[in-house]
Amino acid sequence: MGTNELVWKKRTREEIEKFSDSYKQFIDYAKTERLAIQYFEKLLIEDGYVHIDNYTGKEKKVFYVNRGKSLIAVNGDISNGINFVSAHVDAPRIDLRPCPLYEDSGIALAKTHYYGGVKKYQWFSLPLALVGVLVKESGEKIDVCIGCNDDEPVLVLPDLLPHLDKEDKKVSEHFKADKMNVVLGSIPLEGEEKEPVKKYILKILKDKYNIDEEDFISADLELVPALKPRDVGIDSSFIGAYGHDDRICAYQGVKALLNAQPNAKAVGVILFDREEIGSEGDSGAQARFYRAFLRKLLLVNGHSDTESALDELINKSTMLSADVTTLFDPSFSEVHDKLNVAKAGYGVALVKYTGRGGKGGASEAHAELVGKVRNILNKNGISWQVSLLGKVDVGGGGTVAKFLAQEGFDTIDLGPGLMSMHAPFELVSKADLYETYLAFKVLMEEL
Repeated sequence: MGTNELVWKKRTREEIEKFSDSYKQFIDYAKTERLAIQYFEKLLIEDGYVHIDNYTGKEKKVFYVNRGKSLIAVNGDISNGINFVSAHVDAPRIDLRPCPLYEDSGIALAKTHYYGGVKKYQWFSLPLALVGVLVKESGEKIDVCIGCNDDEPVLVLPDLLPHLDKEDKKVSEHFKADKMNVVLGSIPLEGEEKEPVKKYILKILKDKYNIDEEDFISADLELVPALKPRDVGIDSSFIGAYGHDDRICAYQGVKALLNAQPNAKAVGVILFDREEIGSEGDSGAQARFYRAFLRKLLLVNGHSDTESALDELINKSTMLSADVTTLFDPSFSEVHDKLNVAKAGYGVALVKYTGRGGKGGASEAHAELVGKVRNILNKNGISWQVSLLGKVDVGGGGTVAKFLAQEGFDTIDLGPGLMSMHAPFELVSKADLYETYLAFKVLMEEL
């Protein structure tokens, strides 16, 4: 169900490609949640947004970055509420353990710990980049990006050759987390007898980055695919890249915020970390940073009882929980409900509810909000469709929606569909990418 209008027939190829090209530049840069937030912070400052610490009550555009991993930004008069787009900027990946380095039989390696819902086998024998930050004992922060440029070496989790891997085992038994050890090198440091290869790796890191072995303990280092975004298909109708889930919605939301014109309500975005592991911690959707931001806006604008004012503000606001959904894949048609799955090129997908089985852990949008969203999209000629994450008792999943709904926001899930979600190279239709941005923009302005 939906408008059943193919985006390619109503938008020009030129406008779709223009938006797609700008998105590819972003997704190539935003290899981690920190880099995504840095990218968006720069865009907001260029557009005239001021940091909350400098807010006097006169400024209309205000933002705050939380621990370099999450963000909130608002534009307009908040007295009538805020139309928000919320998304997350973390993605499934492979992290280094706190004490990762070791040497075995002349090879230096590092131990890892996977993050989020990954199919482990997809990460073996794949070119990887090591990206993130280390913080030294002095407090100095060191940015690391090894394998990001074409002239740099990449890293690999080596797989077992088929000649020695013939036992009939389950995939989960073949690909164990403890086998996900990344190769760092094999050249010994001259004059060293004990762990000479590991010491040579440490010498390289010391010379290039001023990194000591103990610095890995206070580090956020991620192994991510060293793959460039690429057009996919003979007709170049898809974009393949790492991190579509959910940086694509973060990008669409921020672009919509920058281009939307606030009307009765203010407009805003909230970008979260840690959605892939349950929105835990002080940078996820269960954190309180965005509430503190809104309370400060209210306080500066003359509200002494900020808790009551915040409750009233939330009740007046709407939250578009912007996250990707599954895209119908003809090769795996048996897991989809064809009446309730997004199809490539038919626009933004409305997901009335998430959860598993009997809607366990679900956030479900109320019929009144769904009807209002439909009306706005139809009135503005936006292509939209309905999607759920697989057949009942087959699929399921969650987003940040339930945590925001628990706070009192009127919330609905929507976003583009993906093929190969959570894989190191996900696919999205360029048409759906662009149409979802247009949907976010009109909903920000008119909800």
